[in-house]
Amino acid sequence: MENVREHVNKKALPEGFENHPEHEMIKYHSQGPAGNNNAPTVNFRRGPGGGPGGPGRNMGREVEKAGDVKKTLSRLLVYFSHTKKLLLLLIAAVVGVTLVGLLTPSLQGQAIDHITKHEWELLYRCVLVLLVAYLANILFGLAQTLLAANLSQAIVKQMRHDLFKKIDYLSIKYLDTHSNGDIMSRMTNDVENVSNTISQSLGSLVSGVLTIIGTIAIMFAYCWQLTLITLVTVIITVFVTKKMSKMMRKVYRKRSAILGQLNGHSEEMITGYKSIVAYNKQEDVIEEFKQTSDELMKVSIKAEILGGSMGPVMNCISNVSFVIVAAFGGYFAYTGLITIGTISAFIIYAKQFSRPINEIAQLYGTIQTAIAGAERVFALMDQPDEDNSGDKNMNNVKGEITFKNIDFSYIPGKQVLYDFNLDVKPGQKVALVGATGSGKTTVVNLLMRFYPVDAGEILIDGVNIRDIKRDELRKNIAIVLQDTVLFSDTIENNIKYSNPDASDEEMYYAAEMSHLKHYIERLPKKYQTFLKQAGAGLSHGQRQLLAIARAVLADPKILILDEATSSVDTRTEKNIQDAMVKLMKNRTSLIIAHRLSTIRDADKIVVMDQGRVVEIGNHEELLAKKGRYYDLYMTQFAGNKI
Repeated sequence: MENVREHVNKKALPEGFENHPEHEMIKYHSQGPAGNNNAPTVNFRRGPGGGPGGPGRNMGREVEKAGDVKKTLSRLLVYFSHTKKLLLLLIAAVVGVTLVGLLTPSLQGQAIDHITKHEWELLYRCVLVLLVAYLANILFGLAQTLLAANLSQAIVKQMRHDLFKKIDYLSIKYLDTHSNGDIMSRMTNDVENVSNTISQSLGSLVSGVLTIIGTIAIMFAYCWQLTLITLVTVIITVFVTKKMSKMMRKVYRKRSAILGQLNGHSEEMITGYKSIVAYNKQEDVIEEFKQTSDELMKVSIKAEILGGSMGPVMNCISNVSFVIVAAFGGYFAYTGLITIGTISAFIIYAKQFSRPINEIAQLYGTIQTAIAGAERVFALMDQPDEDNSGDKNMNNVKGEITFKNIDFSYIPGKQVLYDFNLDVKPGQKVALVGATGSGKTTVVNLLMRFYPVDAGEILIDGVNIRDIKRDELRKNIAIVLQDTVLFSDTIENNIKYSNPDASDEEMYYAAEMSHLKHYIERLPKKYQTFLKQAGAGLSHGQRQLLAIARAVLADPKILILDEATSSVDTRTEKNIQDAMVKLMKNRTSLIIAHRLSTIRDADKIVVMDQGRVVEIGNHEELLAKKGRYYDLYMTQFAGNKI
């Protein structure tokens, strides 16, 4: 997974990305606010996507689609099946609270009737039962709160686990075309919305439904005429709720989407902060953030207004119902149809009947936020995994690589590689050179199975890489990228990331081979030095040396160096070149280089231009041809212009 992680975390554009479907989106975003084309572009060299525009520009299109609420809820219920015990206990507590709530108004009505009839002994018993009921209500309520909190955390833990596992196996294409911030927003904000709804709203929702059912039954038992009058307001409540909920669903989904966009923008701007400061683009970035933030504010205000208005509207309907019950109840008591105590109980039940409706209405905004968040989480979970086809192992790998008639495009109809052919013999050192956008990195991406080819085949020792197990393939290939990824861990664990089972002696050898040992041993804790913020305290060159040591420790059969010495000084580059000669001995090596001085001793140099191979030969042969390679060489070393 090391090679995959390094590629994924680069989040830059490969040669030929101008043909990628996300290109126009990122092109627009990179121009900055109001079409300002001076806005900074952060790390746009490789991988199809990951620019600041990320998914944010797509969110508007996604929001217009109606959400499948039933499907989302059914998928959420699957997570409840993993916590059946907690769920059953919570339901029991909710039922207890509800039953006590249904019992107390009847007891209060009986108490009033006992007072009017001067039945003092019965009154004392009734009051005692009321005290027990109130105490039970407190205990059941406490149990409900504790159980709801445990249930929500158990479900969210499982959901986050599933989501993180999914992210770890997503295709490179998806991770390259979606910003890190939006993916993190799904992991944090959206999942947290689900957690809050379960802990704060689930018990109230279940209790409300049970209270409504129980209250209606009791009200019919007391006076069916008055109950029918009360239920007229239910029709109004259902109508208003349906109309408002339709508007709220769209607004809450849009708010979640824009929040993901804002997080993605913030994360990428922080990542590219040095570039922003270097080009004095702080004001442009602030303005762009302000635009997205303003959009979020407007949508959030609308969402809060809609969500907050649901409760007052329901309260108004409830008060109307209360007046109707009081008026007709007084009339029925006057005619002798019901007692005064029954009127008191009925008024409480009528209020109790409308209360859960109001609560459910007020919870509707929270529930819609959770459903919108769950939709985004499940949308990510539904993305296809990285291709893991193939069942062949790589035993006794020789390292022969063959590219046969390869055609490739990031989107159909916009080709990046054209009939690419290359034979690499075992142990050969082959360099790929050419201008930016010629397709060099794309060749490596295809070899690593980051992307599938459109036509042709890639063979290792005569076996199509699609028939080789993905993990087996990458286990035998080590790659050192220009933009090194280190983890917030010790130097030892960062070096051993490619081979956790390696001995300390092997680690010391890898550090020495990469000319990093002398630096590490000067540190107070040496190999146990903890790298904070993924190696933020190291120079770019030192981080690259660590990546090279990691590749040495992997002991690969095939080695890929993608501008591996681009960030080191000339003297260090010479030392690394000497180490690379030892490392590449008896190994097949592919080198992508812009510094032609680093590949002069390559067995074969492949010159690429616009996705095609234009020249192949060694350094002397290509200089003698005075073709494309000659022009590149003279540009670097003689100062000539092409």
